[in-house]
Amino acid sequence: MKARLLSLVVLWICALVTPLISQSIAPVAEFPFEETVPLKIVREAVPARPFTVIGPRGGVLGRQDGSCEAWVFPWKIFSNLRITAEMQNYPVPIDVNALAAVIEVRPDHTIITFSHAAFTIREVLFAPHNAPDGAGVLAFFQIQSARPITLTFQFTPEMKRMWPAPSDAYPSPEWVASPSGGFYVLHLAFPDHAAAIAMPGAHAGILPPYQEQPKSYPSQLVLNFDPARDGNKLFPLLLVTGDTVADSRTPALAKKLETLQASIENLYEQNAEYYRSFFSNHLTIKTPDKDFNDAFAWAEVAIDQLKVQTTPAHDETALAAGFYPSGDSVRPGFGWFFGRDSLWTLYAVNSYGDFQLTRDEIEFLLRRQSPEGKIMHEWSQTANLVNWSSLPYEYASADATPLLLMATNDYLKISGDTGFVNSHWDSLAKAWNFESSHDSDGDGIYDNAFGTAWVESWIPAMPHQEIYLAALDQQASAAFAELSRATGHVELAQAASQRAARIANLIEKEYYQPANNFYAFSWNADGSRDSSPTIYPSVAWWDGNFKLAHPDGALTRWASAEFSTDWGTRDLSPQVSFYDPISYHEGSVWPLFTGWVSLSEYRTGRILSGYSHLMQNADLTWSEDLGSVTELLSGEFFRWLGRSSSHQLWSSAMVITPALRGLFGLEWNSSEHELTVTPSLPAQWDEAQVSGVPLGNSRVNLTMRRTGAHLVVRLDANSASSVTLASHAIGAKVVKDELLIPLPAVEIGLSHEPPQPGARTSQLKVIDEKYADRSLQLRLSAPAGSRKTLFLRQNLTGNLRIDGATASAGQIIVQFPPGTGYVEKLVTITW
Repeated sequence: MKARLLSLVVLWICALVTPLISQSIAPVAEFPFEETVPLKIVREAVPARPFTVIGPRGGVLGRQDGSCEAWVFPWKIFSNLRITAEMQNYPVPIDVNALAAVIEVRPDHTIITFSHAAFTIREVLFAPHNAPDGAGVLAFFQIQSARPITLTFQFTPEMKRMWPAPSDAYPSPEWVASPSGGFYVLHLAFPDHAAAIAMPGAHAGILPPYQEQPKSYPSQLVLNFDPARDGNKLFPLLLVTGDTVADSRTPALAKKLETLQASIENLYEQNAEYYRSFFSNHLTIKTPDKDFNDAFAWAEVAIDQLKVQTTPAHDETALAAGFYPSGDSVRPGFGWFFGRDSLWTLYAVNSYGDFQLTRDEIEFLLRRQSPEGKIMHEWSQTANLVNWSSLPYEYASADATPLLLMATNDYLKISGDTGFVNSHWDSLAKAWNFESSHDSDGDGIYDNAFGTAWVESWIPAMPHQEIYLAALDQQASAAFAELSRATGHVELAQAASQRAARIANLIEKEYYQPANNFYAFSWNADGSRDSSPTIYPSVAWWDGNFKLAHPDGALTRWASAEFSTDWGTRDLSPQVSFYDPISYHEGSVWPLFTGWVSLSEYRTGRILSGYSHLMQNADLTWSEDLGSVTELLSGEFFRWLGRSSSHQLWSSAMVITPALRGLFGLEWNSSEHELTVTPSLPAQWDEAQVSGVPLGNSRVNLTMRRTGAHLVVRLDANSASSVTLASHAIGAKVVKDELLIPLPAVEIGLSHEPPQPGARTSQLKVIDEKYADRSLQLRLSAPAGSRKTLFLRQNLTGNLRIDGATASAGQIIVQFPPGTGYVEKLVTITW
């Protein structure tokens, strides 16, 4: 007992005594930090909306009022950063966060500007790509003030590991004085982990002495700013961690702070340079729609920002699923590694040509493949600190296994990298053996008995086999056949092809319902079907080699207001009794689903609805976490769900993949050095450019331009001699290295814009479009009594007859009849 009391006294004394250490960090001389990368989003700050700044080793997650939490992966260092100000001869405390006026987001940094009549403060946040050991994120502040001002930076010390690893309940903050002011050390009960937080020139705020009763106080850094003395300085907020006993000692942390402070400008410039050169190494587009161009560029950036290094060795790079402020928890959205999320995303990565990232991701997954061959579902950033295999997450889902085969074959088709496939052949074959041998009911299709397919909850009970998984099984079988042929495994290729054909027939037999011309959601263990109308059959068109035999009923309903909101597609029809617009799986809108549906529509000739859904995803770039696309939204009102990961990996991918493979109609065959181009350009566009298209070891630049009655697709001079162009378009032909695609006599175009927050669905829906020899028939739907306008392009001279609408100055105006809810109108154009 006496020993325990003595220990408590020592701790109290340590809290009171302020040691002095020889450490010198100073404010940074001001350097140009604003105009770095041209791509940017500037908006009025909306305090409730999130922002994320993510890099390979850390992130800052917060709200647009500047309040935030900081992570040096896998540690949550602090939360609830807030700023208050006291100005000389101005006796009123000022809540600086309440003054957040503007947020500017660029690929390499984010700036939040706080505006007061007497001062402006800019908070600059970035996550270095080459962060030194123990660091992951950085912030610095530019302060401009008409008077001397005292700023208090207040935060809650956390020092907690990311879920699910255990952490101490509370860290012990200690203020360490130094000639330049000092810094906080956040101690834990164990000596091998600690963090240090500093701001040059700042001193500690609240430091309760041991005589005080126990109470939690925020930690504070107090900065006295004099504009005459400090006006040309930047004040960094420095964070470092120690992960060994030696690194966690105060002198070692002090040295890390000094190193980080000395390298701020260099780290900032490296980040800027990384993104200045980023688009020269990635596919880019240029169209008449600047917003779409920017959304596409941001989608590439948003994916790239989610490349996270594994801890503690930082010897692997893989894609994290998404981030969002963690609040009182230690789960920052889905800030760890998921098999299915990354594999859906690799189709976008392959398309824009980051082959190294694809190889890194596939190898990351294969290193965690089960002994039986199954591909992992989930791997936390702290999985190595717990008995991860004893928890139910690692192999929880079934779909990552077929998706790995599909994504690997997609990589092969674009890159031609048979060496990579050969080097991992045993693992790929093991995945195939697992998928093709795990069929619990003997019907020949991989089923949910070995992990969830898509839904993780369902009413009234979890399904036995979903059409989602059956369609992936078919496409994975075809993909493995192609992988086998490319690597000389002829018998395996034949067996896999036969299996793909057999599954395609089974899907029609088991899932198609002629009575309602739709495909069932699931086939259950008792032999019954769940006929709930969903969007999950749309994945059948994903790989481009498979399609459902009776698609019209589903496609028409997906395009209608039954499924299609003005911000994406619901996964479940509202006509189902358990539809819930704010559920996870029973009626919410996911950009992922919208991307699936958009691509299926482009690949079945329903290009107007495909365009609408693609643009709905693109428009989300500016809706919540600027530059990123959120995870899921309400099925009833235009609003994301409260726990939606605002910077979600596969959501951004669903801007890229439907754009390149749907709107631009790209298909790759690197073994023949052939690029198939079957574009469906919006009627409003005269031309478009797609630059840096990967094909084997080459990059190809395409120009598409309307010329008379044709769309002319040209390769740049450097590509023309080595690349063969092809197209699925009827009547397309190659003439002197140009692809000539006949244009229809008449084309219709749609506008796009996001709805107002909180709005219900009210936009026009094109639920079917059919060209005949000399006519175009549009089946349209809109709210009763509304008036809608479409763009009209006439490619051939002559008179048009329009039934069901009026034409004026290149537009078609449609008046919808009175009634309730959405009503239909048939418009026919003949020539």
